[in-house]
Amino acid sequence: MAMTSYGGRLGFGVFAVLVAILVAGVLSAQPPPDPPGLPGDPFGDPFGDRFGQRQDLDSLVRTGFFGRSPAVRSRALRFLVERDQKDVIPAFIAVLRVVRDEDGQIVDALQRLARARLGHDWKAWLEWQEEHTEVRPYRGFVKFKADILAGIDPAFRDFLYPGVRHEIRIEEIVWGGVKKDGIPALVNATQIPGSDADYLTGAELVFGVSVNGDARAYPLRILDWHEMFNDVVGGVPVSLAYCTLCGSGILFDTRVPGRRKPFVFGSSGLLYRSNKLMYDTETESLWNQFTGEPVVGELTGSGIELKMLPVVISSWRDWLAAHPDTTVLSLDTGFDRDYRPGQPYGYYFESPDLMFPVVVRDRRLDPKDRVFVLRDGEREMAWALTLFGDGAVIHDRIGNLDAVLIGDGTTETVRAYESGGRRFELDPDDPGGVRSDGNSWRITEDALLGPDGEALRRLPGHVAYWFAWASYKQDRPLRVE
Repeated sequence: MAMTSYGGRLGFGVFAVLVAILVAGVLSAQPPPDPPGLPGDPFGDPFGDRFGQRQDLDSLVRTGFFGRSPAVRSRALRFLVERDQKDVIPAFIAVLRVVRDEDGQIVDALQRLARARLGHDWKAWLEWQEEHTEVRPYRGFVKFKADILAGIDPAFRDFLYPGVRHEIRIEEIVWGGVKKDGIPALVNATQIPGSDADYLTGAELVFGVSVNGDARAYPLRILDWHEMFNDVVGGVPVSLAYCTLCGSGILFDTRVPGRRKPFVFGSSGLLYRSNKLMYDTETESLWNQFTGEPVVGELTGSGIELKMLPVVISSWRDWLAAHPDTTVLSLDTGFDRDYRPGQPYGYYFESPDLMFPVVVRDRRLDPKDRVFVLRDGEREMAWALTLFGDGAVIHDRIGNLDAVLIGDGTTETVRAYESGGRRFELDPDDPGGVRSDGNSWRITEDALLGPDGEALRRLPGHVAYWFAWASYKQDRPLRVE
């Protein structure tokens, strides 16, 4: 379908029109407004004494946006402006994307309430909202937001409903351009021997995963369309959650102590600060892809945090040379997609612009500059990918951990290991190894292996756009030189 991946193949103008069309169902769900002067009319004298009731406020908000009579809508909006309370601002911002507001009344009322002049720029209003954490929505807002999203896909009610637990601001959850599972996850997808993967060129990038000696490759050109795979690798159930918008593919161990079955994940079709919200198929809780934690729904507050496992981006040529027995995803995924390279996010990956709004406060790097981030569960740090050039070894200390990073910025390939206090350098005679004190060490997916059987543990990490790391891990160290 035309909108299978966040509207990436559509111009933003066309995208906005399609949003409005999809949400038109919300309008038909609204009850016709009461004639002026009837009991319950929000603009007649009888309403003034009842205005403190929250259900009346929600009715007034809906009338201001969706009332069938232009005169009634105008009076509702005027009443909200005169009330002069910011708790309705999130509702204004939510509808700004889905209502055309041809006469500008909604924007005018919003600007008066917010004391800001951002016009019809929905992205700018989302960033304003992110900055103004003091603005709390009125009590009925969650149902209002759920109703708006249900006009796009009724299945969104699985995620948002009155009383839902949440650790992120519901008002910052936005539609990503697809319905629930509109970007379908791969589940135990067919793998073929690497030697049979004649559809891949040597320079193409893959996610390389190896667990207990089971090496597998997942080409980015396929994962661009699916953004999630659930698989069992080396006997370990895993999910790779790939947020194309924030450039991060993170491998999670889906087993959680105390739970009988591993989690299986899908794409919700919703975003938070330009990061995908995945969901688990057991409880339909929403999870932050970047942190591996449930943030909306039944599991919120459970303390669950998925364990991250090492994953690497590599050229297919290098991965196959290092893992001649690897398997790789078959093009026969069971879905009809254009799996040619550069589809569907070629324009986005090449552009410096973000597709969805998010505040980037730290400008040491540009928002879409790539970083490698080390995340071993206790220590976290980021390095600009440009530091690795065409090949480099970087030593660093994170807390009490001495680490060595071996990478190539051209192919976005970086692996991190405990260094044990040793110093390493590239081996000019062996691209699959490094040297320390004149001895050769072999680079593997589990460890750096020394000549006397010494093994230095591999540390989990992944590549991401700077804006995503800066948004979720703003207090973590960054190395840019």
